[in-house]
Amino acid sequence: MNFYVMTLFPEMIEQGMNTSITGRAIAKGLLSLETVNIRDYSVAGNGRIDDYPYGGGAGMVMQAEPIYRAYEEVKSRITVDTGHLRVIYLTPQGRVFHQEMAQELAQEENLVFLCGHYEGVDERVIETVVTDQVSIGDYVLTGGELPAMVMMDAISRMVPGVLSNAESGQSESFSDHLLEYPQYSRPEIWRGQPVPPVLLSGHHGNVERWRREQSLIRTLKSRPELLKDADLDSGDIAFLKSISSE
Repeated sequence: MNFYVMTLFPEMIEQGMNTSITGRAIAKGLLSLETVNIRDYSVAGNGRIDDYPYGGGAGMVMQAEPIYRAYEEVKSRITVDTGHLRVIYLTPQGRVFHQEMAQELAQEENLVFLCGHYEGVDERVIETVVTDQVSIGDYVLTGGELPAMVMMDAISRMVPGVLSNAESGQSESFSDHLLEYPQYSRPEIWRGQPVPPVLLSGHHGNVERWRREQSLIRTLKSRPELLKDADLDSGDIAFLKSISSE
């Protein structure tokens, strides 16, 4: 997986991604990260990449030409022609990011992210180079760098070899439209609070059923809308009915 990020703050992206799990994956060559500073492609040559919006209004708009030039630079760095190139613009107006989208995007070999700032980006360059407009939630941030890192982190976890335990990426929250079950570690009793006895039983079937039921309880309590897309068997449905009637 190769990530390319067009940004005004490349150091922010690089410092964030070169740590923890993603940092180790980059060091191992499982992921690659390249940033392109849009300011380097200023039309005026002085680093300025914004101007006043036509029609008036507050704030400034990122110009089309510097972004397009940065995009051309990204394309020149991709040595293998993979045909269709996904270019993701981070914007509150986009589709809301979710786990299934992360799994889909993880199938790509190259992903390009465009991080906007100010009042946004000239619409003409969005129409010219952007393939996907994505939001990470219904709120506004100062720029697209944090959303880009959120997406890259989630996508990276779906890339084979990035996680030390291949199973962990499949059993986490949202992987099957259910929230993850509670987790416990040593000591067995912490400040008077014991680990649930079933987890100490050594009975794998009982442990798995308990975990499934805990996922169902958490999802019903916190995110009930997820259940409509979850793959539920007859036992799950019966259990949900029993706890819903309590």
